[in-house]
Order: sequence, then C-alpha cells, then structure tokens
Amino acid sequence: MPGRSGLEILEELKVMQPKLPVLILSMHPEEQYAVRMLRAGASGYLTKASAPQELISAIQKVSKGGKYVTASLAEKLAFELDAGAEKPRHEKLSNREYQVMLMLASGQSVTEVAEELCLSAKTISTYRTRILEKMDMKKNAELTLYAVKNNLIL
Repeated sequence: MPGRSGLEILEELKVMQPKLPVLILSMHPEEQYAVRMLRAGASGYLTKASAPQELISAIQKVSKGGKYVTASLAEKLAFELDAGAEKPRHEKLSNREYQVMLMLASGQSVTEVAEELCLSAKTISTYRTRILEKMDMKKNAELTLYAVKNNLIL
C-alpha cells in the first residue's frame, strides 16, 4: 500500500464505519504493530504466518463481535497492564513516527522513506528529529540497535 499504512487505513475505516469488526492479517510480526492496531480499533490481529485453522477461529470470533488475540499477544498485553511496568520508548511515538522509525531502523535513507510514503524528504527529516528526541537518541544506529533488541525488526 504505497504511501499509506494499514494503521492509517484502519483509522479511516473506523471513522466511516465505527462498529465494523476488522481483523488485521499482516506480514508484520505482532511485536511491530498488533498493540497499535488494537488501540486503533481492530478486533483482532494475526500474521500471515498463522495456521489456517487459527485464521478461521479468528474470523468466527470477530464476526460474532468478539476480540481475537494470540496467546503470545495476550501475554504481552497482560505484562503491559502490570502497574509497575514501564512502557517501552517506542510507545511514545505517534503511529506515523513509529512507521518512520521502523523504516529508518531497517536501514532506509530519509529519501527512500520519503519516496515510499509519498512525502517530502524534509517532512521525513522532521519526523526523524522528533523520533530521536522522544526516544532520547542521537543517531539512526541507536534506533537500529533499539529496534533489534526489542524485536521490532529482524
């Protein structure tokens, strides 16, 4: 989806049809987007690597008005509810900042990110500056190290 992320499309869809149940089937690992998608209104999140039977179960549950998360995502959400748990630094980022952070951390240049998202290089540079400030970092290499350590990129 050049220029638009699944998060953006989900947010737009929820404005048009707030009660519509949406099950996200993504190529991205749960660690990258699942929580953000659920916060944006998704009824469930699965990766494309999920077993076909799990997809069928998820569709059935969501179509009946329920929510669907995998056992590993449920565990992650339970840890986040822990009162003493400190949120990871990337949780401070907006959805677009998070998307840009992942792209930069994956080694894409500002120009490459700008082209892929159909934005100007100046806009991406502004995002980069905000991301580094919010995450208390100075260089893209720090973003990459953080993203790898937190299983946000491979």
